[in-house]
Amino acid sequence: MQPRMVKPYVNKNIHVKEITIQPYNYTTTNTTTPPACDVTHDVPAVVFSLAIVGNIFHEFNEIIIPLFVTSRNFHSRLHFVIADYDHLWVTKYRRILSHLSDYEIINTSEDTRVHCFPGAVTGLHFQNDNLACKNSDLPVNCSILDFRKFLRETFHLKIKNISQLNKNNSSRKPVLVLFSRPHSRRFLNEGEMVKVADQLGFRVILAKPELTSNLDKFSRVVNRCDVMVGAHGAGLTNEVFLPEGAVLVQVVPLGVQWASTHYFGIPAGEMGVQYLEYQISPQESSLMDVYGPNHPIVADPDSINRQGYNVGRPYYFDGQDIRLDLSKFKDILVEALKLLGR
Repeated sequence: MQPRMVKPYVNKNIHVKEITIQPYNYTTTNTTTPPACDVTHDVPAVVFSLAIVGNIFHEFNEIIIPLFVTSRNFHSRLHFVIADYDHLWVTKYRRILSHLSDYEIINTSEDTRVHCFPGAVTGLHFQNDNLACKNSDLPVNCSILDFRKFLRETFHLKIKNISQLNKNNSSRKPVLVLFSRPHSRRFLNEGEMVKVADQLGFRVILAKPELTSNLDKFSRVVNRCDVMVGAHGAGLTNEVFLPEGAVLVQVVPLGVQWASTHYFGIPAGEMGVQYLEYQISPQESSLMDVYGPNHPIVADPDSINRQGYNVGRPYYFDGQDIRLDLSKFKDILVEALKLLGR
């Protein structure tokens, strides 16, 4: 049984540090003598790589949810062995990691000792869809509702259903969280959008990076909000903390329809979150100012996207800002209020 190299990340197209696994079968004769154990553990290991950090969508979709799916059957009796260790990431998700494992994390970047385990899972079980728990290869059933329950328990979130927010206060203002992006896909008339929401009776919370980067704090904010509004982007991953019955309003920029639907729209329904989609017109995109109404980038985004993601990305994901039609924005917020029973 020869040593083997594994890349412990769900997306095999991403470059990650390889890990050497030395199998050892005590019931047969080995032609290769394994190195002596520096540390012998009595619980198995789950070996995984961080690979992509700094984008909450990829962190949840390709690490956190697969980690939950892979680990939940071990009932916290396992060691996490992390390749491409990132201290800031581990600190950010320490609460989740500590609820999935009772043991110290092993950092392969610094710990060069030989660790011996009674067994190991190399890599994580990846779900079949975005922000989902649908892996049919596992011995136990798993759904995104199970994961959301786990998050509520982990972060001590008290609100499961939107009805709990108004239970003892019928005059309470509905809370609207509005994502304020610092770079691409910014709302150029953000201040006016806040005024519209305020006039409709919402208490508006602007979700700026200094708030959203603190997962403990922001999860509690989201768990007590009625409506979340944002342009398509990683921040909408925080829909996992919304109570059931809340409303997600996703603003869909030009050329971003498929990603908007599959990354956040479809998952919202699976989570019990009501979903509204605001598709902007060309007049609401900053691309109109640059290229005019007849350029294919504005008039026919599909023709650009068919050439590949890397062709469309500089325009639609990285080079586009938004100035919403305030009348249309008001209409969709009124629709959100109706879904809330207001």
